[in-house]
Amino acid sequence: MEAEKIKETVKKAAKELFRKYGYHKTSVNEIAKKARIAKATIYKYFESKEQVLDSILMDYLDQNLYEILNNKVSYASEEEHLKALVMKTSRLSFTACNEFIGWDFVRENANSQEFLKHLSDQLEALLLAAYLQLDNFKNNPARREGLAFLLKASKSIVFSFAFTSVSDSDVRKNFVSFQKEILPFLVKAAL
Repeated sequence: MEAEKIKETVKKAAKELFRKYGYHKTSVNEIAKKARIAKATIYKYFESKEQVLDSILMDYLDQNLYEILNNKVSYASEEEHLKALVMKTSRLSFTACNEFIGWDFVRENANSQEFLKHLSDQLEALLLAAYLQLDNFKNNPARREGLAFLLKASKSIVFSFAFTSVSDSDVRKNFVSFQKEILPFLVKAAL
């Protein structure tokens, strides 16, 4: 097998197992068995199970972010467009963590704070790079700082949902509150 095909096989197997059992309850041995390769082969391409998860999340976010940003819906204003993009990408981030990691792991694991910080920083860089490709930001370098502020603030608030929400209804309430009470002010400050 060629290197990229092996990596994709590992990620596909891990993704299925993470979704079914959660990150914490899935071992590298189980991933190797599902992928029908030796455990050592996984470590040849990925330093750790965490790196496999990181790669899966970045692929997932990158693919979905591309679809969100290339959706040619027209909005009444640049402000409304930016609010919609932030909400969609915030939900995407939350869903990715919920689907592949599981919030119980995030709340209980000693390394989860460091992992979430790393993931959060990667996501912020990915979002900023993607947003700067949009026409209304591409030709306006002065907006970069405001956009960076908006993404950092939004990201921090959304990731805090993991530690304050007990149920799905809490998450929905937090998103509604964020959308109605906080996001409009963040967007205004960014523009």
